[in-house]
Amino acid sequence: MKKTILTAILGIVCTLCHAQNDMQTFRAYLYNAEYEVFLRIDFYDESVIVPGNDLYGQLPGYLGKKNNSFCWPITAAKIKDDTKAELCLINDYGSEDLTATLTWKNDSTYILQQDKGSTLKVPKNGKWQKLPKTLPFVRQR
Repeated sequence: MKKTILTAILGIVCTLCHAQNDMQTFRAYLYNAEYEVFLRIDFYDESVIVPGNDLYGQLPGYLGKKNNSFCWPITAAKIKDDTKAELCLINDYGSEDLTATLTWKNDSTYILQQDKGSTLKVPKNGKWQKLPKTLPFVRQR
């Protein structure tokens, strides 16, 4: 009886430990509902493929627009500490680039702060919509 209970407890603990490894700070899908943009990131393995743009290969991530194929690939990402990472992004034409900082605020909130370079722009209703310099994102499960 003791062995059965001990085995069950050990199994539960192992399952919880594995689940927490999947919840790393800079491996996530982040969404901003106001501008309908998202970040798909994996700064640890840099294993994100931009849909429809396999030519780029595996990247640290990209910023995309809901219901649109336009994207800003993240060409480089450097994790500074447990809550901050520095990013380099280019537009999908390669004509504009910028650097930004992604900061983790809590379990579900991230802030993208544009630092230097071009302004983030995404298509909306046939025109370019500029995104604010500071853009909040919510982690999606």
